[in-house]
Amino acid sequence: MTAELCVLGDFAWDVLIRTNTELMRGGDTFGEVALLPGGSAANVAVWAARCGRPTHFVGKIGRDRMGQLAVEDLEQEGVSHDLVESDANLTGSVAVFVDHTGERSMVSGHGADFFLLPSELPRPTIAAARHLHLTAWSFFTDPPRSAARAAAVIARDGGATLSLDPGSFQMIGEMGVDHFLAVTTDLDVDIFLPNKEEGEALTGETEPEPIARALAALYPGAMIVLKLDADGALVFRGGAATVVPPASAPSVVDATGAGDSFAGAFLARWLGGGDPIEAARFANQVSAWVIQHTGARPAPGRRLRDVLDTAR
Repeated sequence: MTAELCVLGDFAWDVLIRTNTELMRGGDTFGEVALLPGGSAANVAVWAARCGRPTHFVGKIGRDRMGQLAVEDLEQEGVSHDLVESDANLTGSVAVFVDHTGERSMVSGHGADFFLLPSELPRPTIAAARHLHLTAWSFFTDPPRSAARAAAVIARDGGATLSLDPGSFQMIGEMGVDHFLAVTTDLDVDIFLPNKEEGEALTGETEPEPIARALAALYPGAMIVLKLDADGALVFRGGAATVVPPASAPSVVDATGAGDSFAGAFLARWLGGGDPIEAARFANQVSAWVIQHTGARPAPGRRLRDVLDTAR
């Protein structure tokens, strides 16, 4: 069956390190260490599938045990996939440090996901999808930038809509704002999904609505869905801005994957015919649940299943 949503990009394993106290520099600290599935694009695909949208993932893994586990993980989540296996590179991995406040810092390795080539794309699958989602982690280096850009052309030629998450304000800074804009603004995206820090980095504005207006000028025709963390989200379309209040949530346990879960939930509801404002409200509920748990995609509990059932 052809998936409505195709997500292209990174699958990586998160080595999660979480402490309940401030990290002791040069010393020993007790905490939690866990190996969890991740990767920004894979997270979006999994959350969209969990929210009831048939989803296909395109990426690259190593021909190694972690790659085998990646296949098992996606299949367990009900995400169909085209995973190119590499003999030259290991499956991607990311060190995720979560401090006692729930804030996270990440160190990303250059795994197989960074070496996806245009010649390795499953062109018929991408062309048949209703929507293609890309994350900026496929744009910061080349490869895989050329593959992501080629996939966007294939999807557009097939009549699909397109969304982009700019991924990391730090990496945008390292790449250079002008360079980032040069390789993304010509993609003709329909939905742009930054967080506030990424919006600030790209526009120089500091307040949500001016950020959204400036982004709409940079990405003409795109609906801007600005993720505002504890302040909810802002949807900007047709020259009008709508603030979507946050879902109530207790203190943050782990912010890893909050933006990815928002994007997956938003796309699932929007592709199902939902109004963008309602889709953002639903996505706020999902991401609020995620930050109360460890990892980018914790197993759904009863409260989250009640939220997800509303998407079906």
